[in-house]
Amino acid sequence: MRARSVLPHLPFCGVLAVAVWIRAVAVLAYPAPLWFGDSPGYLAAAIGFRPDPTRPSGYAILLWLLKPFHSFTVIVSVQHGIGVLTGALVYVLVWRAGRAAWPGTEAGGRRAWLPGVAAALLTVPVLIPVHQVALEHMLMSDSLFAFLLLAAVAAVLWRRRPTWWLGAAAGVLTAGAALTRTAGLPLIALILVAMLVRRAGWRACAAAAVTFALPVAGYLFWFHAEYGQYKMAKADQVFLYGRTAAFADCRVIKPRPELAVMCPRHSDPRIAEAFSVLWTPDSPFRRIPGWVHGEEGNRLAGEFAWAAIKAQPVDYTKVVVRDTLKAFTWHRQPYPTPWTWLQYEFPEGEAWSTKQADLARLYGPDGETRVVRPWAGQVLAYQDHVVMPGTILGVLLLGGIAGAALHARSEGRWRPARSVRHWAAGPLLPWGTSLALLVIPAATADFDYRYVLPAVPFACVALGLVLFPRRRPPRVPAPRDEDRPAPKEKVDA
Repeated sequence: MRARSVLPHLPFCGVLAVAVWIRAVAVLAYPAPLWFGDSPGYLAAAIGFRPDPTRPSGYAILLWLLKPFHSFTVIVSVQHGIGVLTGALVYVLVWRAGRAAWPGTEAGGRRAWLPGVAAALLTVPVLIPVHQVALEHMLMSDSLFAFLLLAAVAAVLWRRRPTWWLGAAAGVLTAGAALTRTAGLPLIALILVAMLVRRAGWRACAAAAVTFALPVAGYLFWFHAEYGQYKMAKADQVFLYGRTAAFADCRVIKPRPELAVMCPRHSDPRIAEAFSVLWTPDSPFRRIPGWVHGEEGNRLAGEFAWAAIKAQPVDYTKVVVRDTLKAFTWHRQPYPTPWTWLQYEFPEGEAWSTKQADLARLYGPDGETRVVRPWAGQVLAYQDHVVMPGTILGVLLLGGIAGAALHARSEGRWRPARSVRHWAAGPLLPWGTSLALLVIPAATADFDYRYVLPAVPFACVALGLVLFPRRRPPRVPAPRDEDRPAPKEKVDA
């Protein structure tokens, strides 16, 4: 009997075996992490155990917790483990939905395999594509962010009506995600709306709100103790300014004289406007004390950005829509620069700067990028063939919302209202989270391919919940009068 209950999970075991194999080979081929422009900031914050002035430091805290091992190989191994757990969580959520939709499938029968097969297939975009593996291998926060946020969504979806302790778990996990990447900050609203739709009691909603607010408030006080400001980051307006550089026209905005320095210049068409105004010689921050980290630059950037959005709301909306749609292209394009997008892949050779070496030496001895043969050959061959186009993500999202129409027919009649209620109570939360993770960066910073990958697990869960709608408990018909037992006659004593 126990063996029969394991058999439906064999498809996922096959997917899991491939996922573990490629990650193990990746660690053997590249024992050190792949470095990115943000990596030194995270590492410096972990070494000094202080908030990063540019971005939230949830990921830096993870690096600090792993610091006693003095090993970058441990870091990438842990991050690959987090990636595998993310895929496993997708499987569990979809499989539980399938089992609830079809009671008795675990006992055998023709349909016993269907929930396991469907759930296993929906883990493939999370566990198998090479760019997911490479993102886990980077000294970056994205894999941790995706796992924390998915765990928060799982806490809300775990029961038909979330309890107070599930609400508390959802709140603290969402706070962890928000302190890892600011894109998670507004998602607490989606979590609370989903809990209300699922008819969670006030205790559950209050627990979620409180457990979210306390860690965020604690971080604000920590940041204030270090920098004298109650913020998540000192450069909180700089990236929004970079977003407006794609459309800002000073002839329309007509900024006051002090803001004229922020009018964007763009001399290299190969580089995205947002990248150009922040990091190249065209950046106006090079003429402002403190560069992008300075208080004056942040103030001017915020004032100019909001003025541009108010003066050109239609242009701003077009840019956000344009960059959101870039997530669904079949082939990756050289964006935001001809070299940035290549950093999200495993390299053929080694590159190592003196600045990276000096910083990494304070953490562990094995931070230098190394390419170990013959393992690297296997990873590079895998990279050439196992890629998920962004169009697949678009198909997952379309299936997640269009599939709701399949369940509008109920009891022989079309009942769209019932279908909408089902979709709002289940798939809405992961589907909305996936879409939000694509739109928020496009609206507040710029499009980047690494921002696309954390949205994939949520799209997979949403489609799985659509495929397996919740079954309504059967109604027990009221007994008819003729079926009621006859009342007993009173007998006088």
